[in-house]
Amino acid sequence: MEEIGRHLTEKIIPFWEGLKDEEQGGYYGYMGYDLAVDKTYEKGCILNSRILWFFSNAYLLLGEEHLREHARHAYCFLREHCLDPEYGGVYWSVTCDGQRKDSTKHTYNQAFAIYALASYYDAAGDRDALELAYELQNLIEEKCTDAWGYLEAFNRRFEPEDNEKLSENGVLAEKTMNTLLHVFEAYTELYRVSPDERTKECLCRMLDTVEAKVYNRELGRQEVFFDRQWNSLLDLYSYGHDIEAAWLLDRGLSILQDSVYTKKIAPITAEIAKNIYERAFVENSLLNEAENKIPDTTRVWWVQAETIVGFLNEYQKHGDEKYREAAKAVWGYIQSYLIDPREGSEWFWAVDAKGNPLEKPIVEPWKCPYHNGRMCMEVLRRFG
Repeated sequence: MEEIGRHLTEKIIPFWEGLKDEEQGGYYGYMGYDLAVDKTYEKGCILNSRILWFFSNAYLLLGEEHLREHARHAYCFLREHCLDPEYGGVYWSVTCDGQRKDSTKHTYNQAFAIYALASYYDAAGDRDALELAYELQNLIEEKCTDAWGYLEAFNRRFEPEDNEKLSENGVLAEKTMNTLLHVFEAYTELYRVSPDERTKECLCRMLDTVEAKVYNRELGRQEVFFDRQWNSLLDLYSYGHDIEAAWLLDRGLSILQDSVYTKKIAPITAEIAKNIYERAFVENSLLNEAENKIPDTTRVWWVQAETIVGFLNEYQKHGDEKYREAAKAVWGYIQSYLIDPREGSEWFWAVDAKGNPLEKPIVEPWKCPYHNGRMCMEVLRRFG
């Protein structure tokens, strides 16, 4: 645990502090594999939200004022540049100086802004941040839903469009497990800092959807890509999303404190974690996914981080030592292969089956401190 704490304070936090853009606000949006920062690269609004979440939670955990100041810097950029003043909601990306670039409105993106704003409210006590989180929640509930749940992609005016940004593997999904999970995650954090009945009702409705539509009881896993009415489109087993969902759903249950939903969902999360351990935990690390039962042996940074939290969560629930030992093994793997030893870097995006790093960016709109930073903080919160 001390080792993970030092990694957070001596590696991850200083790295992201070093990306602060003092001139144009926010944080630089791109560092290549060669460790060169492109100060002219667009700033992804998901990246900015995740940085806001990261520094807010680092402050809540460590209590160091400079961390709250970094959170405030990210919050000001989100408030002043990532929000659409005319139609509402958060853009997909802005230019390096904060001008609108990709005006796509995605439910996933709105969710991460809520997640970050709720945490920032907790860290800074800023009521404006909480009010903004509720505005975005209202927008999701009013503009991003249909009779079956949350739709995903919209143009600037919130008119539905193809969900290219969160569809992969040759399908175009109208609904995804990924977006549902992260709306749940965002509303969980909002409910934690400001509980109200509407948010609770939304959380319960999402848990019903997980139980009835997303979780495949026969296969003991979640499905990933769906049509509008939650019919699965592809035989895809996303190992990383399953182990992440196992602990995020449990976190929601612990905050909701609803015995009916705990009884219904907790056995599902336990089954998901068990199956991931038995099916995808290979050579002290987690495989990425399997499409049509063919495994992808790439080890992706965020998948390994979420595996540690997911296995430790399962260990805490049932006391089975194999999960704690597996989490330790994954941390050893991360140290050996995924943490970039070069000065001025952080984690590699991914490595191949032999542990060789893929030449992908160190920072870009999806590569952020949300997964690995959260893993460190979860370990410290649970075992500190």
